[in-house]
Amino acid sequence: MNLLLDTHALIWFLEGDDRLSQAARSVIENPSNTNYASIATFWDIAIKTSLGKLQTKTSLTNLKFLLFENGIEIFPIMIEHTVLVGKLPFYHRDPFDRLLIAQAMHENMFLVSRDEYFSQYDIRVIW
Repeated sequence: MNLLLDTHALIWFLEGDDRLSQAARSVIENPSNTNYASIATFWDIAIKTSLGKLQTKTSLTNLKFLLFENGIEIFPIMIEHTVLVGKLPFYHRDPFDRLLIAQAMHENMFLVSRDEYFSQYDIRVIW
């Protein structure tokens, strides 16, 4: 199955944080699944770290290398994703999360996240 990792799920997985649920860790570590991190996630991390709203154990550049070491693929943003964002109801107002929702919908991916708003959309969420 194809998994799209939300920002916190990605960081917690790469940093070995206990806040990542066992179910999430299990599906991410399952070699039969393909894990993706949206380029929007890197944008989200860059903005939040520059504003002092997020601290990570490693730099954004090093996170990129950790992705490759862990077999996590970078997923691009396509025009179709942005079109779908404009059609989503506003259950969730965070622009980065709305893009992840649209990507998961359009690409038929499972979204790995603890965000409770995600379940209000027609996507499959694992936590």
